[in-house]
Amino acid sequence: MQEPQTPIQSYEPRLIETQLQQHWDDSKAFKVTEQPGKEKYYCLSMFPYPSGRLHMGHVRNYTIGDVISRFQRMQGKNVMQPMGWDAFGLPAENAAIANKTAPAKWTYANIDYMKNQLKRLGFGYDWDREIATCKPEYYKWEQWFFTKLFEKGLVYKKMATVNWDPVDQCVLANEQVIDGRGWRSGALVEQRELAQWFIKITDYAEELLQDLDQLDEWPEQVKTMQRNWIGRSEGVEIQFSVAGSSYDFTIYTTRPDTLFGVTYVAIAPQHPLAQKAAKSDEKLAQFIEDCKGNKVAEADMATMEKKGAATGYFAVHPLTGEQVPIFVANFVLMDYGSGAVMAVPGHDQRDFEFATKYGLNIKQVVARAAGSDSVVDLSKAAFTEKGILVNSGEFDGLDFAAAFKAIADKLVEKGIGQIKVNYRLRDWGVSRQRYWGSPIPMLTLADGSQVPVPLEQLPVRLPEDVVMDGVKSPIKADLEWAKTTYQGQAATHETDTFDTFMESSWYYARYCSPDHQDGMLDPAKANYWLPVDQYIGGIEHAILHLLYSRFFHKLLRDVGLVQSDEPFKRLLCQGMVLAETFYRDNEGGGKSWFSPQDVAVERDDKGRITGAVLKTDGEKVESAGMSKMSKSKNNGIDPQTVIDQYGADTVRLFMMFTSPPEQTLEWQDSAVEGAMRFLRRVWTLVNEFSALSDIPALDKSALTADQKTLRRELHKTIAKVTDDIGRRYTFNTAVASVMELMNKLQKAPLVSAQDQAVMAEAIPALLALLNPITPHLSQYLWKLLGNNSELEAAGWPKVDESALVEDEKLVVVQINGKVRGKVTVAVDATQEQVLALATAEENVQKFLEGVELKKVVYVPGKLLSLVVG
Repeated sequence: MQEPQTPIQSYEPRLIETQLQQHWDDSKAFKVTEQPGKEKYYCLSMFPYPSGRLHMGHVRNYTIGDVISRFQRMQGKNVMQPMGWDAFGLPAENAAIANKTAPAKWTYANIDYMKNQLKRLGFGYDWDREIATCKPEYYKWEQWFFTKLFEKGLVYKKMATVNWDPVDQCVLANEQVIDGRGWRSGALVEQRELAQWFIKITDYAEELLQDLDQLDEWPEQVKTMQRNWIGRSEGVEIQFSVAGSSYDFTIYTTRPDTLFGVTYVAIAPQHPLAQKAAKSDEKLAQFIEDCKGNKVAEADMATMEKKGAATGYFAVHPLTGEQVPIFVANFVLMDYGSGAVMAVPGHDQRDFEFATKYGLNIKQVVARAAGSDSVVDLSKAAFTEKGILVNSGEFDGLDFAAAFKAIADKLVEKGIGQIKVNYRLRDWGVSRQRYWGSPIPMLTLADGSQVPVPLEQLPVRLPEDVVMDGVKSPIKADLEWAKTTYQGQAATHETDTFDTFMESSWYYARYCSPDHQDGMLDPAKANYWLPVDQYIGGIEHAILHLLYSRFFHKLLRDVGLVQSDEPFKRLLCQGMVLAETFYRDNEGGGKSWFSPQDVAVERDDKGRITGAVLKTDGEKVESAGMSKMSKSKNNGIDPQTVIDQYGADTVRLFMMFTSPPEQTLEWQDSAVEGAMRFLRRVWTLVNEFSALSDIPALDKSALTADQKTLRRELHKTIAKVTDDIGRRYTFNTAVASVMELMNKLQKAPLVSAQDQAVMAEAIPALLALLNPITPHLSQYLWKLLGNNSELEAAGWPKVDESALVEDEKLVVVQINGKVRGKVTVAVDATQEQVLALATAEENVQKFLEGVELKKVVYVPGKLLSLVVG
């Protein structure tokens, strides 16, 4: 780093930060290569969608990652911290339509702007590894990988009931439907039949479930969410026949013990039997048509009104031969199980509600455990507990486990059932009917068969110079785009594009060899860096992105590109950033929301808002409290504005100090200002110390008690901050410890030679402790002290264990339970020695005059308790 021509007299963040950032950029300070003899550390934060501007959630996420990376680099590790862009997606299409431009042009402009924002925050990225998922050199290998999966039998195309977003005009995966609405548009999702490409994630369901046990450094909440989504269950698949025909169908149940309680069968509207019945029943056909608008989220299906229509068909009970009616029901999904369920209204609440509505029979076949009343009241609700079988023929009296086995064995013996493990997880539908995504690399031949695009014809390029009309994908509208040939015969390209979660499912691996031209990954480099040691992102990605990435990693392993089973060793899910929301009621109804940066606020001594007015016109506004930063409530804080006002180091310090990383963070201007004041104090302390000259070497044997105490506090702080950042990730307590040390250093004298020698040890350590969090200020002041090396290259400060050893203790003196004094004693002082020192203290003496000392209790190094009377 080049020194400034003239020293900066006061703390000017912009001058310091601009200088350091340019230095890091020019010297490629964070560029890394594989060094087999050196311990590696791969730290990765989830890459952003290039929407145009960073928000404070980004800043928090990426600050955490940079703090960890810089800390690990100071431990002497070979640290890789890359950054790139999750660049495909619907927002680019919507912005292109609104701004009358092409999505590519809009995306690349946003990438340029956001990259500069990231540099302004001082993040130590290896920019030589930068990737953008919309670049052909990236998605080429994703397309190739898809063709390999097709060849391995892990890809197929079929007509499927899909989640259709009527606003975004595309198919959504089950995971992308939240409370019945599209995850991005918020529109009510419909069900439609479309030909879709699927990847067989269900083939890996058991491994995805079992390998969660390997992830002992993941939050338990995330693992639980994935376990529930995979949804492993053990049950019985049972064959039912249709009365008066040769047709039969299967159902899957986890409660075979309730088989004798079946009083009807419910099938999905898309079930072949339902479609057959509808051909001769207009009322049923209309009901099936109405079901296409059903909500598909499980939470919605659980609470919606249960509706159905009789098919006119009857199913034959597999063990009793009894005939039970078959209904089409709106709560049965074709893609879950076989699209048919046996209904036991006596012991399932959903079935009970449906049976009650349509006047169907309700039977009791399970009673409470032995010793209690076997009769249960089924007039108001189903009895859903497991218990003892009744009204079940030869199986009466069996408990759940015994009944499960006995009934399953009977069905297997008759050839109409089998024990089976089932999963809630469905295969991953990856087709999207949008433009701005990677084209799916499949060809349709004249005879209707489909083949993968050969490697030599990859990538199937997405045209970037297009006009968006907001209705149809340009590659669907342009009939010439799809025309091609395959082995001399006419063929057409698939015009659907990949779900954008395809790109984000393997980007972490491409960072290991981003320029590799001969394959998806360079295995040697990938296996050096992978798995990622630390991954950081929001918990909202617990199922979508993280599950898909785990699946992709196993696919990469099985084609020989990586050796590890899991992509991410340790996971940190950071909390949201909240900000105050301000509004004014409109005369015609509704609210107008105002940015916190446009509002002047008055607070009481506890920080509570007592008044708020607009800075522009002084009009009063109301506070709605803290909420997640969002465009809808206009309460987002622009990182660029804050950096310009306070500097990147202040923003970083605030982010790390205000809240533990996994908890929500409340934005407070006053706390940001407090962080700025602290950094000014550090600036002043170091500048004052740097003016000293001829500082002697530290002589531990010559230190006074106060000097020893200060050194002890220094090394206790080093030990605590090392543990807080390196193991516990309690960055807020690490900062608090440094602030406490700073208070002590500011009060310490610089009179004697050893005063200065202790300070000469403490100040570089202080800067090193701050460096992961405030790297610009720390590096600048490090150079000011006369150091020629980079601060990070100097390494992390070591704890001097001898400094932690105390040779004196402060002992509290109590008389009849009240504190009357304090004395400093030798660590090994006897009770008699401590008593002698205590009774020599003037304040203690006056409480001993004229009284008898009846009892002395000494807790070594802590307390001397005297009882007098």
